[in-house]
Amino acid sequence: MSTNTMIPVTILTGFLGAGKTTLLNRILKAEHGHKIAVIENEFGPESVDNDLLVREDGEQIVEMNNGCVCCTVRGDLVRILGELAAKRRTGKLKFDRVVIETTGMANPGPVTQTFFMDDEVAESYLLDGVVTVVDAKHGGQTLDEQDEAQAQVGFADRILLSKTDLVTPEEAAAIKARLVAINPRAPIKPVAFGDADVSDVLDIKGFNLNAILDIDPDFLAGRHEHSHEGDVGAFAFTSDKPFDGARLDEFLSSIVQVFGESLLRYKGVLFIKGMDRRVIFQGVHMMMGSDMGKAWGKDKRTNKMVFIGRKLPQDVILKGLEQCLVS
Repeated sequence: MSTNTMIPVTILTGFLGAGKTTLLNRILKAEHGHKIAVIENEFGPESVDNDLLVREDGEQIVEMNNGCVCCTVRGDLVRILGELAAKRRTGKLKFDRVVIETTGMANPGPVTQTFFMDDEVAESYLLDGVVTVVDAKHGGQTLDEQDEAQAQVGFADRILLSKTDLVTPEEAAAIKARLVAINPRAPIKPVAFGDADVSDVLDIKGFNLNAILDIDPDFLAGRHEHSHEGDVGAFAFTSDKPFDGARLDEFLSSIVQVFGESLLRYKGVLFIKGMDRRVIFQGVHMMMGSDMGKAWGKDKRTNKMVFIGRKLPQDVILKGLEQCLVS
């Protein structure tokens, strides 16, 4: 199936009380012109407004006034995605994209992997990005107490920081610094009352190999070295020397084999000896892909990589990458 006809999917994650539900209710009610199928992956204590949903046994797919569709999944996500795609093909349902809300306590990794590992899902759907909502007031405490909260931040392609109006500018800066230490590649955007614009959630192209790798400049300035953010953290590798392609390939494959489960997200723009174009690579856990990027032309040739994961052996990985450079 061509990329144009594939259905883009956004995974929306974040802690209980961070404002995901407010955001979902907005998507389901506001006149934003998008036809979105919203999948609630399991009901938490707070779910989308009950008056919006017809609750019966099994799943229920409800059409909203603004043309969005809402369905609640207690069972198998793969099955409901298959059913939605089939109903869309036969014209029973009209929607352009899907937003999946994961339960507040979940690590978004397994949901993300579904889009690469299940052939039927991968045939119809294209993963666009993971958006994580973080509560500025309670987020710090949640990150201290919950491993899953760290994983949600580590996986994010974009972070929406809610309730910034309830904290001082210093507190907001402190939580932002923590988020950057865990994930320097996700832009952070403050949102009031969970009231993010739909455009903050859609078309992020986080899993598009050629999407630009933006690493927070503060992070690259080396401020991150003192931050011990619980289990999940990030580090970057940069070098102006070219990589030996074969050596790098072998090294990255071995890293993914050994530390795959601990690697949440990793991405890089690579300067490979003998190639006039950038090579872009990225991965989730043990699934890694690479693609040719645009020609270097007059741009400065440089390697830039970021790794985000749980208790990764930073020194081992950085030394290994150094050894893959052409001396």
